[in-house]
Amino acid sequence: MLKRIIAIACTLVMIIALVGCGSTKREIVYLTLSSSDSEAILAAAGITLPSVEEADGAGTVVKWFAWYDAFNNYSEDEIVNTGYYTFTQKYGSSIEWIETTYFERFDDLANLILSSQSPDMYPAGVNSTAVFPTRCIKGTFVPVDDYIDYTDPLWAGMADAADYFVLGGEHYAIVTDLTYSNVVSYNRRVMEEWGFDDPAELYYNNEWTWDVFYEMCMEFSDGDEDRYALDGYAYQGGIIESTGQQILQISDGVFYSNIDSPEIERAQNLIYDLVKNGCTYHEGTNYWALREKGGANFGAGIADGLCLFYIIAPSFFTMPVEEITPLWGDVSEGEVMFCPLPRDDDGDGEYHLLSLPEGYVLVTGGTNHAGAVLLASCERFKIIDPTVINIDQKQLKEIYLWTDEMLEMDDICYEIASRNPIMDLTGDLSDGLNNALNSVSNGITRTNSPSTWAQLKETYRDQIEYYIDELNATIDSYNS
Repeated sequence: MLKRIIAIACTLVMIIALVGCGSTKREIVYLTLSSSDSEAILAAAGITLPSVEEADGAGTVVKWFAWYDAFNNYSEDEIVNTGYYTFTQKYGSSIEWIETTYFERFDDLANLILSSQSPDMYPAGVNSTAVFPTRCIKGTFVPVDDYIDYTDPLWAGMADAADYFVLGGEHYAIVTDLTYSNVVSYNRRVMEEWGFDDPAELYYNNEWTWDVFYEMCMEFSDGDEDRYALDGYAYQGGIIESTGQQILQISDGVFYSNIDSPEIERAQNLIYDLVKNGCTYHEGTNYWALREKGGANFGAGIADGLCLFYIIAPSFFTMPVEEITPLWGDVSEGEVMFCPLPRDDDGDGEYHLLSLPEGYVLVTGGTNHAGAVLLASCERFKIIDPTVINIDQKQLKEIYLWTDEMLEMDDICYEIASRNPIMDLTGDLSDGLNNALNSVSNGITRTNSPSTWAQLKETYRDQIEYYIDELNATIDSYNS
């Protein structure tokens, strides 16, 4: 797919501040980017936005329903949504934010639909923010194929990701972009003190493998010294993700169990060895504990040389710098670094990262789906605009003090996750299937007497297959 290209030519930064009325309103600051020739450059590649006269949804109000405001900035330091600028300034449209809370979002949405007050759009997601397939089957969201053509040059780069959200041959998500999830984070000073090779350099040399990773974990860990190579909640999921496989997978709208994958078996065996050999942080028999420091969890122990690797999303390095330093280390001095998950020595030779889709779903009963699609199109256009400064990277460097090496690795991880999308489709499933998948996936790390992968499969196989068959039968009924 096309990717953002960092450039500074022909770019204008405009700052407009709007102050909301009333004491409960926060000040809205629109930071916008525009370019005089970006549309012409993209048009040469067949990528265009409709003219103002021909655009469905121009001059309209789109109702956006979510627990967060994705479009308005409240600080000049915040990330800019340049697609929203195009939507409002070029097409004269606007957004009405219908606010909810994370835990009440689906109840509130159902009540709006039942009372004929449906919003137009809602965020698409997977795992904890999943919207597929159960809520699509229940009629909360509608297909997008009447509006989005994934063979169009504007959307072609998202076609593979969109195919994860198919029922009855129709797509249920507008995927505007893909990002990545868990990476291996570490402190370079600590790595040097232990005489370990830098994982980023090992990656560049194609030598960052499970065997190397395991050897470092074993040499570093010593429970008597309170040193554990791994901490956090994500290392087990991350090691599985590094295979490019998931236990629950989907093909052509049909779910199936991948529990007998040899790649996943090797990953689970590696996790078992790490846990049994004392490489994972725990408190007594509590193997689901996190090391505390100053009231914070994630990253504690990294700067102090008590934790070697923290598998986590790099968004945690966008905390205020004064909060990052005591946990992770001095960012500006190059101490903090991350790299892709190590690859399986016996695998396909590729590095894999979990892909996270960004985009929207259309809500049943919404009266301005055309406006919602126009907004998504503007956003997609700016994501692949080759003349717009990557404001995200500018912010990471100037506000959060990311080094050039971190920014380069960010690009690499983005490319890995985009070229072969692998998604975690748990979340919007039946409680039975969610619980079974969670138990088999995390069964090794949640006990001081871990079961082997063979034992976990024997325990949960029938449950998983039963609930998947139930889900596919529901999908078949819905399709017919």
